[in-house]
Amino acid sequence: MKHELEHFTIGSSYGGNQDWFPTFMMRIGGCGAETACDSSLYFALHRGLSKIAPANAARLTKEDYVRFAYEMKPYLSPRMMGIDRLEIFIDGYARYLRDRGEDRLSMTALSGSEPYEAAREAVARQIDGGFPLPTLILNHADRRFEDYVWHWFLINGCNDSAGGFFVKAVTYSGYEWLSLKDLWNTGYARRGGFVLYHLDKEKNL
Repeated sequence: MKHELEHFTIGSSYGGNQDWFPTFMMRIGGCGAETACDSSLYFALHRGLSKIAPANAARLTKEDYVRFAYEMKPYLSPRMMGIDRLEIFIDGYARYLRDRGEDRLSMTALSGSEPYEAAREAVARQIDGGFPLPTLILNHADRRFEDYVWHWFLINGCNDSAGGFFVKAVTYSGYEWLSLKDLWNTGYARRGGFVLYHLDKEKNL
């Protein structure tokens, strides 16, 4: 069964795109900030967390998005080795949420060292609960995934079919359906993983 979350578009772009960023370091290393921006826009537009995105979230221009990304940059700034651990993303984005007065949204990490079955269960649970998954892939032995190496992106859909379990990977203004088993089994000892969102609906009411 296929389950896709709502997202957002900017013109013909499905989500944001780090290629829009005017500075070199953000173009090559701004994927963490972009993933946080796309998460914020999703939660503002579709889960009611309006404080964590620009006021005009429903009608952003490319220029608006770039300004938003540079507001996120101090929290998830590009660095020499990249945002290469789940905890760096969680700590940086949590500071952003705190500074915006939003304490309903929290995060935990699911390491890429966990077995595939745990990853599959986490994806299904998160998507069914209305949560996209920030995803980090470090190295990967399969060249089909070279565009995802050392990269942060969102997963915002899953499809459990006779052909396998597939996830909808969102990055660079588009998306594609990937085999989660192939994506998860990178062939390397050091791996990335998922950031799992949790929403406490009882707070800030």
